[in-house]
Amino acid sequence: MIIFLVSLFVTFITTMLVIPKSIVFLTNISVVGKDIQKKAGPLVPEMGGLPVLIGFLAGALLYTATNTFYFRNESYISLLAAMLTVTLITLIGMLDDLTALLKQDSSRFNSRDYKSVKRTGFKQRHKFLLPLPAAVPLMAVQSGVSVVSVPFFGALDIGILYPLFIIPLAVFGASNACNMLAGMNGLEAGLGAVLIGALGLYAYMQTGNVIAVAVAFMFVAALLAFLMFNWYPAKLFAGDSLTYTIGAVAAVVAILGNIEKFALFCFIPWFVEFALKLRSRFKAESFGILQKDGTLRALGNRVCSLTHVVMRMGRFREWQVSCILIGVEVVVCFVGFLLFL
Repeated sequence: MIIFLVSLFVTFITTMLVIPKSIVFLTNISVVGKDIQKKAGPLVPEMGGLPVLIGFLAGALLYTATNTFYFRNESYISLLAAMLTVTLITLIGMLDDLTALLKQDSSRFNSRDYKSVKRTGFKQRHKFLLPLPAAVPLMAVQSGVSVVSVPFFGALDIGILYPLFIIPLAVFGASNACNMLAGMNGLEAGLGAVLIGALGLYAYMQTGNVIAVAVAFMFVAALLAFLMFNWYPAKLFAGDSLTYTIGAVAAVVAILGNIEKFALFCFIPWFVEFALKLRSRFKAESFGILQKDGTLRALGNRVCSLTHVVMRMGRFREWQVSCILIGVEVVVCFVGFLLFL
């Protein structure tokens, strides 16, 4: 337990120390995006997944090394696979961030023009497939339990189909889902911290899987450090490098902890977001148009995101929209505990 707590502390502190340096570095190399939901439209560094990855790896490697060299426990191959998956998905997201930033023209930004806030990068069909390579490490070590519960059939061992089909599907689906519900200061990291924290707690209570719990809470520690710089007004954006990673980590924890049912329930807000984005064929954004009183108005005439739903409920500022949606996820996870414990 002491080693676990020390690893959490190292993760949090490392992330806190790396972020200011990352902000300076990303600004100097012009990896920035315009915060169109602010009156002055400041340029904010993007690619928040990089410092979060560094912090997570610092804690995870310390935890692995201590258990391997001091306690002589060599059963941490799943944790190494998880770290490699997280690293790969972050790098893939960074590539997407850089591609989008290279293609966008900052002179086109106009908070009152819907088309001007649509970022470009990889084509949508390519973006959907990007997370798949990150599932390979988990597939290679056959992570998780191949026995699944099938309606009307009960428990069913699907054998090799689990690593070859379920694992890539989980990483693919979760990463893309978390990448859709984004665009507000603090929203992605806040939702991710609640989701992954709930998964880690449920894994501890139900299966006691040490690796799943370690991955979950060390990543939450990194997200909480990131939130201190990403909360309104953000000094660093999450970018695809972090939104993809949040989804991948959620999938990793669900797979390692054998808690797929609970995880699917906790993803309800993202399932709703998928249905809403489908209305626009995934062309709609979650942004709002800044009003004179500092509140946000939903883009367009159709509701194509949960952020639009909140903005149509009343006059809310950006941080309030984030808080409401994070609160919704807290309620969903709480109900999940009531139903599945």
